[in-house]
Amino acid sequence: MRSLDDIWALAVERKGETAVRDALLFPKTKAEIAATPDDRILSLMTRCIFQSGFNWKVVDAMWPGFEAAFEGFDIGRCAMLHDEDFGRLVSDTCIVRHGQKIRSVQENAVFLSDLARDHGSAGAFLAAWPSEDYAGLLELLRLKGSRLGGNTGQYVLRFAGIDGYILSRSVVNRLVAEGVVSKAPTSARDKAAVQSAFNTWREQSGRSLTEISRVLALSID
Repeated sequence: MRSLDDIWALAVERKGETAVRDALLFPKTKAEIAATPDDRILSLMTRCIFQSGFNWKVVDAMWPGFEAAFEGFDIGRCAMLHDEDFGRLVSDTCIVRHGQKIRSVQENAVFLSDLARDHGSAGAFLAAWPSEDYAGLLELLRLKGSRLGGNTGQYVLRFAGIDGYILSRSVVNRLVAEGVVSKAPTSARDKAAVQSAFNTWREQSGRSLTEISRVLALSID
């Protein structure tokens, strides 16, 4: 496995130093994450879920309708959605009328409510999670959240400013090239190998997992 400096050099060779630096992304501070209201986290989860497998621009254009339909994603109200609410929502032309994704709003509101009960807020919980076990956080979203597995959960955390990686095709290709995995990681063993590689690159470079993820992608595409 090459050092991050060597992979950085590959990215610069492909894109140029300025382009690589301009393309880097950085995580939010833990204080910023902890201060994120729970309704904004539910809104972000919902947006990523509805964008998954769908035209992102359509969802973006309709987003004011989503905010209105789900009453600003108030956690208490969304957690208590009942059959009449679902009947109204699946007929609401201001949102994407996908029954299972609509149901996920209620289920994720319950998930976030449980986190808030145990940790003060969902934002506080996310801020306290150690980045060296980012894979564990992804697994938690997959198991405890609704429709938050795979890339959806990764995008939720990226847009929330959590320090972590997105296993895009480019990033996976670099991980394969470095001998970390042989294919897109789906097994617990491969996911642990990915986390270990990112932790090693972070220790070598002092860069965040978010930055490293971008460098790996830029070294391929």
